[in-house]
Amino acid sequence: MPAATAAPARRVSLGKAADVAPTSLTRAIQEQANGALNRFYASRGFRPLWVSSGEIGEQGDALIAYLASADSDGLNPSSYDVERLRELIASARNGGPDEIARAELALSSAFARYVRDQRRFKDVSVTYADPRLKPRKLKAEGVLRTAAFPKSFAGYIADMGWMSPQYVRIRNLMARALKDGLSKDVLARLRLNLDRARLLPAPWVHHVVVDASSGRLWYYEAGKQVGAMRVVVGAKETQTPMLVGTLQWAILNPYWNVPDYLARNKIAPKVLAGRSLASMRMEALSDWTASAHKLDASAVDWAAVASGSQEVRLRELPGAGNSMGRVKFLFPNDEGIYLHDTPEKALLQKSDRHLSNGCIRLENAAELGRWLLQRPVRAISKEPEQAVPLPVQVPVYLTYLTATATDAGVAFREDVYGRDQ
Repeated sequence: MPAATAAPARRVSLGKAADVAPTSLTRAIQEQANGALNRFYASRGFRPLWVSSGEIGEQGDALIAYLASADSDGLNPSSYDVERLRELIASARNGGPDEIARAELALSSAFARYVRDQRRFKDVSVTYADPRLKPRKLKAEGVLRTAAFPKSFAGYIADMGWMSPQYVRIRNLMARALKDGLSKDVLARLRLNLDRARLLPAPWVHHVVVDASSGRLWYYEAGKQVGAMRVVVGAKETQTPMLVGTLQWAILNPYWNVPDYLARNKIAPKVLAGRSLASMRMEALSDWTASAHKLDASAVDWAAVASGSQEVRLRELPGAGNSMGRVKFLFPNDEGIYLHDTPEKALLQKSDRHLSNGCIRLENAAELGRWLLQRPVRAISKEPEQAVPLPVQVPVYLTYLTATATDAGVAFREDVYGRDQ
């Protein structure tokens, strides 16, 4: 996981505080904590979060460094009164339990506010196919409970573990751009990328991210990235949307429903030239409903289909050469977007992978399927369209992040979709 930009860590000895009995400190925290802080600390017996063995460790220094550089988040560092935090830590250095508790609570309060501010989402034209995944305003108590969950709180803070690794990466680019005094246009484009990345979950959330700019996919669980692969995404004319939904099904041995424009421009002319649907492993259907019946190819007016005056539903039969490959992964959405295997592996070696009709073609569908299904992806028969529910439904985030780094500094990939304008 990439580490966020922070000042070198130092440990602050609390002098007399090292001799303070834990019960004295917990009692001081209990007496000083109010509201949400009181509820959070009560749930953990008023044990400190930022203090260990009488010292405030590197997590306190890391937080202060984040707050002091909050302009890299598009926030105002002066909002967090960093100097007061430094003074409280300095006071706790040779103080007793009251001074330690005061610094402890101030750090927790500043941290909760900072996380809530970072997670304040802006409209970046994302469609939420699953309304349950729409961002909600965070509460301080929830922020702190989440932070206390990982085994290493210091590691959680150092890695900025409450934000997506993609956010941390772009935040580091923003810090570099500010330091180098780059142009307003560069900063504005970075802020747009940063706002898109704000929508992505932390790696502690079981989820999949697809970036339609780089043609990359990542998946996460238990605080870390557990897999990554190349993907083919939508072409400029048939863009992969910015979309958030919940993966629910794996379809084994899938059909491929041919888009109308391909039926018109590709298939109909081939039939008129003498090719048979059977030779293309395709069949015609009466309509787009679940109860559609097969049509004899001779019953279709192919000239009318080729001219666009008539439409026909075509689908490619399952098999090794099927455009969907061996499996597709579905999440309900009105755009008709899904993730799927592909027999055209050579396309995944291209540097520019904006080549699909909008859906996401996977470099290693079996690998992702094993993670989603928690078992190998195997059909139990040759039966088409075998629907297998995922044992755990998994959020998927389709985003668009053009900001990147080169040896020369901050850069941007080509804005293929024109969304950075």
